[in-house]
Formats: sequence, C-alpha cells, structure tokens
Amino acid sequence: MNIHAVPAHELFVEPKAASITVAYGDGIGPEIMEAALRCLSAAGARLSVQEIEIGEKVYEAGQTAGIDAASWDTLRETGVFFKAPITTPQGGGYKSLNVTIRKSLGLFANVRPCAALSPFVPTHHPGMDVVVIRENEEDLYAGIEHRQTDEVYQCLKLVSRPGTERIVRYAFEYARANGRKKVSCFSKDNIMKLTDGLFHAVFNEISSEYPEIEADHWIIDIGTAKLAANPELFDVIVTSNLYGDIISDVAAEISGSVGIAPSANIGESFAMFEAIHGSAPDIAGKGIANPSGLILAGVQMLNHVGQSQVATRLHNAWLKTIEDGIHTADIYSEGQSRIRVGTSGFADALIERLGTLPARLKPVDYGIGSEPVTVPAAPRPAPAEKKLVGVDIFVSWSGQSADDLAHMLKSAGGPDGMDLAMITNRGVKVWPQGLPETFKTDHWRCRYLFEEDGTGIQDVAGLISALAGHGVEVIKTENLYTFDGKAGFSLGQGQ
Repeated sequence: MNIHAVPAHELFVEPKAASITVAYGDGIGPEIMEAALRCLSAAGARLSVQEIEIGEKVYEAGQTAGIDAASWDTLRETGVFFKAPITTPQGGGYKSLNVTIRKSLGLFANVRPCAALSPFVPTHHPGMDVVVIRENEEDLYAGIEHRQTDEVYQCLKLVSRPGTERIVRYAFEYARANGRKKVSCFSKDNIMKLTDGLFHAVFNEISSEYPEIEADHWIIDIGTAKLAANPELFDVIVTSNLYGDIISDVAAEISGSVGIAPSANIGESFAMFEAIHGSAPDIAGKGIANPSGLILAGVQMLNHVGQSQVATRLHNAWLKTIEDGIHTADIYSEGQSRIRVGTSGFADALIERLGTLPARLKPVDYGIGSEPVTVPAAPRPAPAEKKLVGVDIFVSWSGQSADDLAHMLKSAGGPDGMDLAMITNRGVKVWPQGLPETFKTDHWRCRYLFEEDGTGIQDVAGLISALAGHGVEVIKTENLYTFDGKAGFSLGQGQ
C-alpha cells in the first residue's frame, strides 16, 4: 500500500487500478470527456482505459444499433463503461443505443442524484437533496410497438415481479448504504391496477424488511407536482422506467440544471456512467459545454470501482470550483458567478482545487474503498394455478355501431361454450349498453368468456377461424387467465 504526501487534512491511499471502457461520443462528447478524464487522472484515479467508437459514425457505417461486435467484447471484458453522450440519427430504423446497452447488459438500476448548489447555482429549493432510482429495463421502454389498424398504434407496458423486486430492494439498500432516511414509491396504480399495482404491492412487501427507513407511496401525478414544489418532502424515490425518466429530469432541473446531473446505470456484473444530458450538437466544437455532469458521473464510477477516496477528492474540488463562482455559460449568473469559463477552463480550475474543501457547500466523504450497492437475485415464486377462462379478440373494423359488430361476431359462430361478454373501444365498454357519445376508432376489443371448464387453446383457434371465415379481421388476441383463482386481466372502463 502506497501513501502519497498530500495536504494535512487528507491522507490518500493509492487505489487498486480499474479497467474501464471509454466512449468519447458525439457532439460535445469528445470535449467534455477529455475534460472529465483529465480531472479524474489529476485526482489520483487509477484507470486502465480501453476506447471504443459508438454512436453517429457507427450508425452511418451501417450498424443500426450504433455499436459493433468488437465493442461489445470490450465492454464485457472491462465491466465498466464511462460514456459521453451520443447522437442517434433521426428517422426510422435506428434504435436508442442507450436503451440497447442498458437492456442488453442488464443495467436494471438508474441512479440520479439531484442536489441543490444554492446560492451558487440559482434554485427555488436550496435545501433539495433527492436521489431518483429508476427501473431501467422494463415498462414501456421494452419498445414493443405495433400499428394495428389505420387509426390505432399500441405500445406494450411490461412489468415483471422479479424486475420490480430487484429495483425496489436496490433502492432500500442504496438508502441504507448512504445514510438516507426515506424511500418513496411513485406509481399510477389507481389506473393501471395490474402493472403499477404490482410495483406498489412489491414496494410495500420489501419496505417492511427495512423498518429503520421510512417508506411512503405517491400517485405519479401528484408526486411529481410535490417534487417540483416541495422537493424537501423526498429523499430517495423509486419508480418505473418512464416515470423515472421524466421525474429525474424534473428533479435535476429544479435543483439547478440538467446540465450538471450525473447518471449511474447499475447491473449485477456491469455498470455504465454518463451525464443525463444529450450531445448538444449546436454547441459542439465551441469549447463552452459544461463537463460537470460527466465529471460527477466519474465520481459515481470511482465509488463503484472502489476508489472512493479519489471520488471524495474530485467531488469536493468540484464543489469548491462551483462555490468559487467559476462557472460555464449554462449556469453563469451575473452577480453570483465570478468567472465565466469554457470546458477546458472549468477542468483547469477544478484541478487547481484538488485537495481543498468547500467552505459553504457541504463537503462529501465517501470513505475509503467502499463497496458498490448490490442486491441478491430476486427469487422466482412458485408457479400459480393458472386457468384459461376467456380470450380478448382484437379486430380491425371501420364501422361505428358496436351493436352491428356484436351481431357480426355472433353470426360468425364458433366453438360451443364461448360467450361474447363485452366489446370495448380504446378500453371503454361500448357493448352491451354502451353510450352513444363515446368516440370510437377502428380498433375493437371483443371479450369472450368461457362458459364451462375444458374450453382451451384449440377452441380459441377455432373461434379465430370462424371469425375469419365470416370476414372479421382479427389483429391480435390476449388469453385471459386466473392465477390461483384471481383474475389476471383488467375490466373494461365502464364495465
């Protein structure tokens, strides 16, 4: 173990070297990555860097995913990815590389700390200190979309129990490891009673295992409003993918600026660290971009690889730079800021302050060689008693009378024991006893319930065949099951 001579208030232990993969990205990416790596190195980080090319150039070379096979190999070899923002080409055929990496490498937890820097960065909430922990793989970001009719498109929302257990437990473990006192769950289970209902139910189950940490639940709309108006109500927030994407940007902006917010993406055997902002091609090459988001993502990365003392030095020097009023244009404020600097100038100022502490902002102390937060794999529950009790048949039909559609469906016949129980349009019941005022598209859900046991998949196939023979265009089916006697499907609105 080597001890370096440093200022008297700081005894520095040389860390073990860590291998990381670095991508300089697009737009402002190369500028802010160069600045960030310079700051990490000056702070004493020991990093073995392997560079890869991702993003715009790779897309343009014909790789629609924005990454090639050799880069995947490099990522698997290091297990840590320090990534600058990239540009995804506009138009069809290109998938988000960020989402691809998160999902492909199992980065289930997105961690975004949002703390105010008042009075040095203007904010209405000087005491704000919130961490948003977002589920990173499921929900609507599964990206499963279809155009089903001339008028209707769909996107599938997927929420799994193991995925929910993992992110919720991670939030509580994060709170415990970082001295946080409260975890809040955001969902919309008053409307999406199965998917968001599962998220809330699992949160309640797991929160009981952490009695020392306060737990509460908010419906996403009022929760977001309260976060924007009274962020001091919150400490750690855990939520699903789409909600987390939105509220983490809300939290970052009201704390001071999205441009200074970092993001960690954590999996069981891999992690990725990045700023939350985009590639900002409009200011690329001008040397004015703020590297703070990426520098603070570097702080998260150093903690993850066991170089927590370096992370402490770097973060405190960053706080001191902000406190001294040395600001890039995006956060520069007349009367509060002292010197306006560019990307490289900010890095220079930070490096000059390594080994110092902020005087008015609260210093950080990450300890020495702290371990990253980990959670065990979620146990798989025993299979429930699953029973097929019906089927939703989705059809494309350009008529407007639900009564006419019901008559057509009944006229088609089909296997015995399958009763047409309901027709909905955009989720609202329109037959039987629908309201004439209800707006209707060309996309109809026709629910058949089985009258007796023994009706099975082969009968569903027979029903589809009978409908097709009668000129009904079936575009999708969803089997209706009970699980241990409890319905695994929702009612129609108005049913």
